[in-house]
Amino acid sequence: MDKINFQLAPLEERDKVAFMAIAQDAFQKGFEEHFGKTDDVILPKKDIIESLDAEGAVAYKATVDGEMVGGAVVAINDKTRINHLDFLFVKTGTQSKGIGKAIWFAIERLHPETLAWETCTPYFDRRNIHFYVNVCGFHIVEFFNERHPMSDASDEDFIGDGKEGMFELRKLMPASLERG
Repeated sequence: MDKINFQLAPLEERDKVAFMAIAQDAFQKGFEEHFGKTDDVILPKKDIIESLDAEGAVAYKATVDGEMVGGAVVAINDKTRINHLDFLFVKTGTQSKGIGKAIWFAIERLHPETLAWETCTPYFDRRNIHFYVNVCGFHIVEFFNERHPMSDASDEDFIGDGKEGMFELRKLMPASLERG
């Protein structure tokens, strides 16, 4: 990333429309690469707004040479210090250039008090699974599916017919390992 002018900054109100459009496009393309073209909206605007408005939410935009190329929304819990990555995305056409990795590790540096990070990703998205496990150091800790549903999930929380499943991932941070 040192060859490009990468920056991660808090999302500003004026950037929300572009942020949501880039996120929706990235999630749509990821789904369609596996399942084919669909008229369904994979990441509805209401879900993004819900994440942005959630308690403890912090949104970041990633730019390269001043152009928005991705972003993320995290939920920070100051009491437990177990934080959640709601979503991280890289603009379609700019993947495989280290932007996602730069976003994630910048987020880690911005939240050094974190004991653990948690996130989820769909079972079919090999690119995401590789990214979170092999690049970012997360571990798969649970597989949610029709026989083992998320406690607060509805059918719409699962991709497709509601039966495919999601991986829950967790990353313990140095602060938690030092505590024993």
